[in-house]
Amino acid sequence: MESLTIKQIVQKHLVLICLVISMILIVIATLFYPGGSLLDKKSIGFGWSKNFISNLFAAKALNGSENPGRIWAIIGMAFQSVGYGVFFIHMSKKISLKHWAKILKFIGVANILFIFLIATPLHDLGTISIVLTLIGLFIITVLILKSKLHLLKFCCIICLLTFYCFFFLFGFGYLSAAIIMQKVYNASSILLVLGLEYFTQYDDFIAIKSGEQKK
Repeated sequence: MESLTIKQIVQKHLVLICLVISMILIVIATLFYPGGSLLDKKSIGFGWSKNFISNLFAAKALNGSENPGRIWAIIGMAFQSVGYGVFFIHMSKKISLKHWAKILKFIGVANILFIFLIATPLHDLGTISIVLTLIGLFIITVLILKSKLHLLKFCCIICLLTFYCFFFLFGFGYLSAAIIMQKVYNASSILLVLGLEYFTQYDDFIAIKSGEQKK
């Protein structure tokens, strides 16, 4: 068996590499975060049950101190943007329905361009990527539900539910619960993306025609 070159290994596992690096950098950013949260402006450090991830991207922490962890968070978000973007592009190549494949490819490119903007003054534009990501995951969920990938069906539904639960809790002002749910949906989406990346292939979707699966 011919061994893979380093370049081939990186290309094959680029999504995993980007997401792992992203998580490491985000954790580093939390270690440098001075303190302060929406619930307690005087709190010290970053609390996983007290702070939103977005707190890491501010030039100043919520307690008023300079935030030296910001640069780590921004770089981490950039790696995440690439990881998610490459994932959607890879998924587009596995989908037999061309119109859905084109949409997923567009979402992949857009994620690479927009996700990291969440960490900049242009964050309002960057939030477009969140909507696109949700649309992409919803499309993939619909296609997965029409496939024979039963475990991934369950995972897709759980992931989308965590997204919706977060937006519900945040929208209705349940900040304490929303802060925790944000971590849950981030973790579930990363696990789902990796599951779809490694455990799906073109043959899983080739039977799906015009929204129906051949029996």
